[in-house]
Amino acid sequence: MNNLNSILIEGNMVREPQYRTTPKGTPVCTFSLASNRFFRQESGYEKEVSFFDVETWSRLADTCNTQGKKGRGVRVVGRLKQDRWTGTDGKPRSRVAIVAEHVEFRPDFKKEQGIDKGKDSVYSDSLAEEAVDAAEAAPDYDEAAAIREYEDAPVMAGVAEPVF
Repeated sequence: MNNLNSILIEGNMVREPQYRTTPKGTPVCTFSLASNRFFRQESGYEKEVSFFDVETWSRLADTCNTQGKKGRGVRVVGRLKQDRWTGTDGKPRSRVAIVAEHVEFRPDFKKEQGIDKGKDSVYSDSLAEEAVDAAEAAPDYDEAAAIREYEDAPVMAGVAEPVF
């Protein structure tokens, strides 16, 4: 029986994806992901950034290579993989990476005739116009206030007990 090894993470691509093929011709695409975490301190909110290496294979690698770009938001579902080797200095080395099984891209909005339209978004033109109007109507958006509101909101769902 396999043990549970699953991860879901959201963040932004740190650099352009790197695409290559194995000697047998299997496509592999790797990229780094930065994930932000905000937490409360006495002096206010602090931001912590973590960086993760992600690798994709086959058709998913092709998609990540064509759709991915530096700064693009992504959600990755996959598993953790640890590589171990001995360095040239004789010391043991180790690296943990995420092997993606599913990757979702946030809409990539581009200016086109004064209206933001998603490159590969499922939203219609009218929804894109509404999003632009809403963003222009709230230029004084306070991210820290939004985080406080989220953290102070009551939890509505109950916690289920695990079944083994």
